[in-house]
Amino acid sequence: MNLKRKRIGVLMGGLSSERDVSLRSGRNVYEALIRLGYRAHAIVLDHPDQIVPALGEIDIAFLCLHGGIGEDGTLQALLEVLEIPYVGSGVLACALAMNKVQAKRIFVSHKLPTAPWVEYSGELWPDWQESVTAQLGFPCVVKPVREGSSVGVHIVHTAEELIPACQATQAEFGEFFVERFIPGKEITAGILRLDGEDRALPLIELRPHREFYDYIAKYTPGACEFIIPAELDAETTERVQQLALQAHKILGCFGFSRVDIRVSPQNEPYLLEVNTLPGMTNTSDLPKAAAAMGIRFDELVERMLLTAVEKRSMPDAEASGSGEASPPKRAGQRA
Repeated sequence: MNLKRKRIGVLMGGLSSERDVSLRSGRNVYEALIRLGYRAHAIVLDHPDQIVPALGEIDIAFLCLHGGIGEDGTLQALLEVLEIPYVGSGVLACALAMNKVQAKRIFVSHKLPTAPWVEYSGELWPDWQESVTAQLGFPCVVKPVREGSSVGVHIVHTAEELIPACQATQAEFGEFFVERFIPGKEITAGILRLDGEDRALPLIELRPHREFYDYIAKYTPGACEFIIPAELDAETTERVQQLALQAHKILGCFGFSRVDIRVSPQNEPYLLEVNTLPGMTNTSDLPKAAAAMGIRFDELVERMLLTAVEKRSMPDAEASGSGEASPPKRAGQRA
């Protein structure tokens, strides 16, 4: 297949809370594809009615839609029906990764460490406060079930702060849960398909100039310090990379993702979440991790594009990433 002849639609925008980030990611990817000589088309989606007509004009979809129907498996399902190749993970993996509680249940079922949590299911607020206090203690973290980019996340330090934070998140985002706060280092692990295999990239340690790595710290230049490689000992580094790759594979992800992890002061890693369509902005983590391995932004975009073709040519089980994760090669080394 000569991809240079194909019409590649870079889908961006959408109606989720991450629209602005999506637009920035999409423009960067579109410009990279143009530089590489591809027939790229920038498609900004402002309404669901635009989706089907837009897809009728392209041969391959490069998804830069963060959150909402662009990342939760909905758009991926439509592309499957229309038989349009698209980059990255498939329907089920996207749906599972977007639902943080479902993803955590899968991590637990595979005996992968994740921060303990309590899901809200309509309890009376005093009973809820008592339950969270008993099971998690403080500080703890209030999170929407299906949002990304740390949107709607609140760190709660006292019992008095808990219910107002929960009510605020519920009012704006609906379903939510509360997770134990894990002190220590904020680590992100990029996953990228290299030489026919999904591999962990060099780890990034995030040191935000705010209370935590929130939306502002993620996307405001200078609001976060990025330490590459993360300041972890060799044993912990390898364990974190393997854990990230296991999480990626267990959810069925393919081609690329970004896995967020906390590492405690005792060097114990805890999975937080997996992002199937990580940001591609100038401050985003996946491009930084790739660059640390010598992969320029344009090369990264091209490798991501190739996942659309490779995924369709593989057996279903392998392309979906189903089954137990095999021991990965040492990340940071080319095969």
